[in-house]
Amino acid sequence: MTLRLRLRLDLGGVRFGPGKAELLERIREGGSISAAGRDMGMSYKRAWMLVEEMNTAFRTPLVDSTRGGAHGGGARLTEAGAAVLAHYRRVVAQAERAGAQDIDAIAAMLSDIPDEK
Repeated sequence: MTLRLRLRLDLGGVRFGPGKAELLERIREGGSISAAGRDMGMSYKRAWMLVEEMNTAFRTPLVDSTRGGAHGGGARLTEAGAAVLAHYRRVVAQAERAGAQDIDAIAAMLSDIPDEK
C-alpha cells in the first residue's frame, strides 16, 4: 500500500496545494503553461486560470509568460514562484516526517482493501 500525505494550505482564502505545486514544477521544467496543463490532464484554459489566480493572489507574480507567435511563447517561474514552491515542498516534507508514526498507525488500522479501489 502506498501512503502519501496531501497537504493544502488555506491562506486566508487563497489555496495552494499539490495541484498548483505540480503545475509550477511542470512550468519550471518545460517552460510552457499549456504543456504543463496538458501533462497534468487539464485544459489549456484551466492551466492559465490557475496561473492567473496564483499571480493575482501573491504580491509578485509566480509565473512570467510571453505570448506565442513566430518564435513561440514561453513561461518561467519568477523568483517568487520558485520561493513559494520551495517553501511549500519543505512544509510537506516536514509534515511527512512529523506525522510518519501516526500515519503508519492509521494505515495499520485499515481493513485489507485491494489496490484497485
